[in-house]
Amino acid sequence: MSLAEVASQESAISKTLDRGLVALEYISDHPAGVTLTQVAKHLGVHRTIAHRLIGTLERHNLVRRSDTKLISPAAGLIRLAESVDQDLRTVSRPVLQALADKVGATAHLIVATGQDQVQALLVVEPTNAVAHIAFRAGQIHPIHQGSGGLAILSARPPVAGERMEVAEARVRGYATSSAEVIPSAWGLSAHVPAGSGMGEFSVGVTIFQSSLLDVLAPEVLRSAAELGGLLGGRTQ
Repeated sequence: MSLAEVASQESAISKTLDRGLVALEYISDHPAGVTLTQVAKHLGVHRTIAHRLIGTLERHNLVRRSDTKLISPAAGLIRLAESVDQDLRTVSRPVLQALADKVGATAHLIVATGQDQVQALLVVEPTNAVAHIAFRAGQIHPIHQGSGGLAILSARPPVAGERMEVAEARVRGYATSSAEVIPSAWGLSAHVPAGSGMGEFSVGVTIFQSSLLDVLAPEVLRSAAELGGLLGGRTQ
């Protein structure tokens, strides 16, 4: 095989891999499921090509097809993400623990799991507070609900119809919410300026009193900047 033929073959393989990754990202952004036609349209390819790509992803348990032929993310993605998530928890925990202990409130790291939802990746409780709000990591809720998601949205370009709180967060650097995720609790979060390709994150605290929001905001902002520096350094 000539060098030109090898280069042509490698180019074809790279193009196929690129299409497969784009398809996987598109499907991951639509956890409720998409059709084969939608995937093909998104990739700009014929349905036959899209079918082969989906078949490959399906064999590796990265996507699955429902009885109605909708394609959605599969459990194989969890295995791929576990090591990354564990690494993020390891790096983030000291920052969140220091924040939780300093303000006497539960601190959390929120990650966007698509365009429309977020998940609590890490929740750290204070070691020195008489009383605090507790909840478990892993909780998933809409990105427009709660300060963590609003803070992440504030780092994205403005869109028509977005919540006023998102626009306000862009100006002051942090987002707040009231009883949107946990009843009778206030949330305060700031976007984490992580390195390119790391994902979309926010750091925040959950508190009982709204009067503490402005008082605690500088600490949350400092923690978000500190974590952003750590994550940014990991991409270099």
